[in-house]
Amino acid sequence: MPSSKAATLLGVGAILLWATLASLTALTGAIPPFETTAIVFLIGSAVILLAAVARGRLARVTPTPASLALGVAGFFGYHALYFAALKLAPPAQASLIASLWALFTVLFSALLPGHRLRASHVVGAMLGLTAAAVLVWDKLGTGEPGPAGALGFALALACAFVWSSYSVLSRLFAHVPSESIAAACLVTSALAFFSNLAFETWLPPEPTQWLALIGLGLGPVGAAFLLWDIGMKGGNVPALGVLSYASPILSTALLVGLGLAHATWSLAFACALMVAAAAIATRL
Repeated sequence: MPSSKAATLLGVGAILLWATLASLTALTGAIPPFETTAIVFLIGSAVILLAAVARGRLARVTPTPASLALGVAGFFGYHALYFAALKLAPPAQASLIASLWALFTVLFSALLPGHRLRASHVVGAMLGLTAAAVLVWDKLGTGEPGPAGALGFALALACAFVWSSYSVLSRLFAHVPSESIAAACLVTSALAFFSNLAFETWLPPEPTQWLALIGLGLGPVGAAFLLWDIGMKGGNVPALGVLSYASPILSTALLVGLGLAHATWSLAFACALMVAAAAIATRL
């Protein structure tokens, strides 16, 4: 187990990798959500297994039944919803709404034994919800993006609830080695593959789409999950919680920089609200 400082730095690496999730997902184009999930999690599981081999910890990849169930619920539930949301709604807006998981995590963790809900938690959560409302209202008020986009916004909000629940409950499994999440990634890939066969049509990815899928599997899905698990179990959890709010801002900036989203005043205002929500909700 690395030192607390080293583990915290590894957790920061996960946050930086997650900032690329929305952009890489947008670059996958018309690849269906379950197909996307199946491919990237297969790559992600291979990345984690290779890391375990390189560290001489292959024997630690076996999870407990409970940790496996939680991992599959979190990984499969969140990413199936996330990839669908970004394909139905504008990626910058959907990504910011999904990033409300950080605020919900603050609220849910305050209900754990030994914690209590503070007024700052409630105020921060309300500001975060206001940011999401600004993004949705801005699009719906102009006749965009239609029923499909509205569904995308709803799915993005569901993402936030799924991932925040997973993040809080994962604290109960600090004794389980981080490498064990490779099994959850592999099961998630299999579930997504069968879901694709049942509900979608498999689309052969083009070269550019393959690059985006490989990037997703290597970075924000594979390496990031391993780094985040190590950081949460051995690092400074409050510090990582605060820094996680940087991910949606960096993600939005990257989307705009790559031309995958337009810079608007409502988007800038929503980002500012997210920063304010983070500052208030994580104030000690």
